[in-house]
Amino acid sequence: MIRRICLMAALAILSQNALAKDWTKIRFATEGAYPPFNMTAPDGTVQGFDVDIANALCKQMQAECTWVKQEWDGMIPALMGRKFDAIAASMSITEDRKKKVDFSDKYYATPLGLVTAKGSALRPDLALLKGKRIGVQRGTVADNFATRFWASEGVEVIRYGKQEEVYLDLAAGRLDATWVDALEAEGGFLTKPTGEGYAFAGPTIFGRNADEKAVIGEGVGVAVRKKDADLKAKINKALAEIRANGTYDSIRKKYFAQDIYGE
Repeated sequence: MIRRICLMAALAILSQNALAKDWTKIRFATEGAYPPFNMTAPDGTVQGFDVDIANALCKQMQAECTWVKQEWDGMIPALMGRKFDAIAASMSITEDRKKKVDFSDKYYATPLGLVTAKGSALRPDLALLKGKRIGVQRGTVADNFATRFWASEGVEVIRYGKQEEVYLDLAAGRLDATWVDALEAEGGFLTKPTGEGYAFAGPTIFGRNADEKAVIGEGVGVAVRKKDADLKAKINKALAEIRANGTYDSIRKKYFAQDIYGE
């Protein structure tokens, strides 16, 4: 009996080892519609800060990486459905998302900002936003924030599938403002010709109290399935290494003049 138990235990270990992944091939997903973090080139490939960071992680891990474009709304369900192995799409690390997936350490942190026409008296203040039409990208931290703190208080929160659609309606006068990732707004709209007449209204915020900070999150990380703890560990190790060897800063300077990693 003891020999049989030992044999079964040995077979179980062998089976687990056979199923364990070596992670020499990793499928990453991004949206491809969130510049300058991720965008789609004319040839259909994805590029941007998220993509460059993930590719640098793959090089550090000596892994072959491929990319999948995924609509934002279905990003986490597709990860759970094994359509890909990891998400590098400017996904903020929040308590709600951590119930479903695991995250690597952060690779940048960004505040939220209210973008509206230059000279507007609007501010990210509930009293000033009541009765206004505020555009957000559906399923983002900005959407979660506006839904929790503003939507039931007289602010009309209009949700879109892509942030670029929000900017189009803002420019067309169908919105009073957009509540958005401040770094995305700066790199993807305000510094472009289409954003010339617009600016941040009031301060950008990381969270003015514990409730707001819980919604905004603790930075942006790579999302993986909870059972893929070994992949998460490899990504964290590679991230620490590219920050130490200068690769991270070299990539960051391609897109941003300022440090975006945060404290």
